[in-house]
Amino acid sequence: MSSNSATTAAPIDFGRYIYDDKKQGVFSVNREIFNTPELYDLEMEYIFEANWVFLCHESQVPNPHDFYTTHMGRQPVVVTRDKEGELNAFINACSHKGSKLCLTRQGNTKFHTCTYHGWVFDSQGNSISVKDRDDASYSEAFAAQDFNLKKVPKLAEYRGWIFGSLEADVVPLDEHLGDMRLFIDLLVDQSEEGMELIPGMSSYTFNGNWKMQIENCLDGYHLNVAHKGFLEITNQRVKRLGDKYTGPDIEAMFNVDLKTGSFGWDQGHALFFTENPAPEYRPLWPERENLAKRIGEARTDWMIRFGRNFTIFPNVQCTDNAVIGQFRVLRPLAHNKTEMHIYCWVPKGESAAARQQRLRTYEDFFDIAGTGTPDDVAAYMNCQDGAEGRLAKWQLGYGRGQTAMTNGANDLADELGVKPATSTAGPLTMSDETLFHASYRAWVEQMQAGQARALKKINGAKTDKAGN
Repeated sequence: MSSNSATTAAPIDFGRYIYDDKKQGVFSVNREIFNTPELYDLEMEYIFEANWVFLCHESQVPNPHDFYTTHMGRQPVVVTRDKEGELNAFINACSHKGSKLCLTRQGNTKFHTCTYHGWVFDSQGNSISVKDRDDASYSEAFAAQDFNLKKVPKLAEYRGWIFGSLEADVVPLDEHLGDMRLFIDLLVDQSEEGMELIPGMSSYTFNGNWKMQIENCLDGYHLNVAHKGFLEITNQRVKRLGDKYTGPDIEAMFNVDLKTGSFGWDQGHALFFTENPAPEYRPLWPERENLAKRIGEARTDWMIRFGRNFTIFPNVQCTDNAVIGQFRVLRPLAHNKTEMHIYCWVPKGESAAARQQRLRTYEDFFDIAGTGTPDDVAAYMNCQDGAEGRLAKWQLGYGRGQTAMTNGANDLADELGVKPATSTAGPLTMSDETLFHASYRAWVEQMQAGQARALKKINGAKTDKAGN
């Protein structure tokens, strides 16, 4: 079933995929949300191609005429800077025959030449050369058409994070991000020069639904089970190196009274935080006094004392745990296949020792050959296979933290001045799962809204046709 046939058939009640009883404190997800191929096209049309999605970071297009290629749902997109350094975003397809125009991930060029018929466009997306145009015998009407690249209707950035929307009728980016702006600030403000993504990336594809990755970034419950090998390795390092060891000691985290909690927002964004057991090992520790003078004691405390994982719905995630800074961008390829691009993010201008510490720790756990990511990929594949067991319809993985959850802000949210829809606080072993609720509630809302838009367009077209 294509998205077009879905919108001409009886409307779908997307709310039926989520059991959400706030009064009784029960939340569950129907496994059809992971194993139904027909939902993939609808998710692309109603979420990824109709709302704000993350495109790239400014450090990936820092200079005039830089470009970076990505996707918005199923649609290929290129982000460019023109000669004045202004950002643009276009569908990455030549206006002639639709051939993909920019064939490399990123680069720098004043002109983009189609490899099929040689049409040329500048970094503002303007058509500047149609090969053999004078001899083409074009009609006047054809020649008067717009040959320029098709612009992405909405493009905006917040502190170097660049987002776009294929629908013009969306809320302003600041409203979409909401309180997540503060947590972006907690990354960017670690240096007066801001943050950047280290050049290069790792990319991998896993046989699982994209929403499994949305959950996993925020899932603390799996750490000492799925990553048992990593814990054993770190235990050996602690024993062997003693005081010289500066990496994360995960086992020690479960043996001390650490604060942990989560926030979830109506836009689908969510964050969990955990108190660092040894903040003096963080690369920022020597900078804490300067940071406090520049951004204040409260924000500095959150930067250093708490590790944070967050997702900005639907496709970008970031971690700032211990000494690890990871940036993840996901792209759904099918209902059971997802592509991931992962990067190491760092504060600009930090010391060589701090940079080395971040890179080595990132490579150790998060890189595709590290001690953590292969475990997660195996978990996604196992979950996708298990989701085909259709007699077991409903997941039970959303109940931890229910009695610790506050509707609205708790004391920790008040410290930062944020206003989440839900907040939790508790021991590390609580391993809160209520923060998953935010993305599924947003999923339902955006799918229902997207379907309503599509039906309105179809009914409007029918009315116009009948009137004519």
